[in-house]
Amino acid sequence: AYPKARKAKQIDRYHGIDVSDPYRWLENPDSEETRSWIRAQNSLTFRYLSKTSQRGFIRKTLERLWNYERYSMPHKEGNRYFYRKNDGLQNQSLFYTAASLNGKPRVLLDPNRLSDQGTISLADYSISPDGSFMAYGLSTSGSDWMEWKIREVSTGKDLKETLRWIKFAGASWDHNNLGFYYSRYNEPKGTPQLTDTHYHQKLYYHRLGTPQSEDLLIYERPDRKEWGFSPLV
Repeated sequence: AYPKARKAKQIDRYHGIDVSDPYRWLENPDSEETRSWIRAQNSLTFRYLSKTSQRGFIRKTLERLWNYERYSMPHKEGNRYFYRKNDGLQNQSLFYTAASLNGKPRVLLDPNRLSDQGTISLADYSISPDGSFMAYGLSTSGSDWMEWKIREVSTGKDLKETLRWIKFAGASWDHNNLGFYYSRYNEPKGTPQLTDTHYHQKLYYHRLGTPQSEDLLIYERPDRKEWGFSPLV
């Protein structure tokens, strides 16, 4: 008995043709009707899966196949090396740094400890040219939106500032290791942050130790609302 999905009378006219869209109401993830439908779907699904005799065998087989140590390619910035490593079954690889290829590595960032539910991931990062700072972007629940933070490599501690309203963008450091260029959108006003379309990305410069409100606007194109910018020093 599958959950019933209400068919609404929703018709749109495109180029003289009527197009029916009866399930448009499901596009609103925050409505109680949508949430109720999702709960019913999940209940049906997991009732069936809980009775599947092969589920435990499949899980053990996948864990055995995935349980091996793996590394990313190390790269050097300044006098330090940086790389990712996963022991095998960790949800996210840990980010390491070392003074040399044969030196003792140190965990610079463990994304698995960012959330008890494991819903925050390391989406992007950029190391300063001298290897002293790591700018990194965090994504929550798979969102394109990222919050960027800055970590001092020598201490493993973050600076006070947090950069927000960033997506589809990385960070490019200046040669003096004083800050970096990045792109962001205006803070959404009264619109859904996760489902709405956002325009007018702008290029900014952030100087270490200053709040985002003081970031310098470098470039924008009000006449090209869909354009985005990828800075590269």
